[in-house]
Amino acid sequence: MHNPEVRIVYASTRQIYGRPEFLPVTEAHPIRPVDINGIHKAPAEQYHLLYHNVHGLHTVALRLTNTIGPRMRVKDARQTFVGIWIRRLIEGDPIEVWGGEQLRDFTFVDDAVEAMLLAAASPAAVGRIYNLGGPEVISLRDLARLAIDVNGSGRMRLRRFPEERRRIDIGDYYADWSLIRSELGWRPRVGLRSALRRTLAYYRRHLSHYV
Repeated sequence: MHNPEVRIVYASTRQIYGRPEFLPVTEAHPIRPVDINGIHKAPAEQYHLLYHNVHGLHTVALRLTNTIGPRMRVKDARQTFVGIWIRRLIEGDPIEVWGGEQLRDFTFVDDAVEAMLLAAASPAAVGRIYNLGGPEVISLRDLARLAIDVNGSGRMRLRRFPEERRRIDIGDYYADWSLIRSELGWRPRVGLRSALRRTLAYYRRHLSHYV
């Protein structure tokens, strides 16, 4: 082992929880992923903790939720549907909302980075698992309305949730991030309106590099 003192911060995901049994979701929620990403992330998270428990590596896992902001993928919805919404708003196309009543929280990228730095710097984080989350809970329909308002223009097209995707739909989700707040002092600082405004401003300047 060349650097046994290195701190490893693993970017896990809220997708390992699957369909929430209760809200807000705490770190004690059962691990029941319903999609491929969640299935892959769950054992990888456990590998990191195993290497801490057995071999003494300084590892910590952060369960990220709906991270948005500049430099996120906007080519399609493979990583976040918000990215394709941003692109369509800028290009003048309607944004599609599937269902619309689902509740979500969103973490701005700067807040996620701050959590990673705190986890990397704090001895209290070693061997721990933390949820990240956002400062607000909002329905997807209201999120679309907010994005249109922040953009100054745009249209929303509501669609029934596709049946072929319903098997991996988790319904409502928002995180309880009180553990990382109490142990590391982290909290999300950037509200949704500001997050959308800053993201839209970035892609108005740089969209040609991302599509």
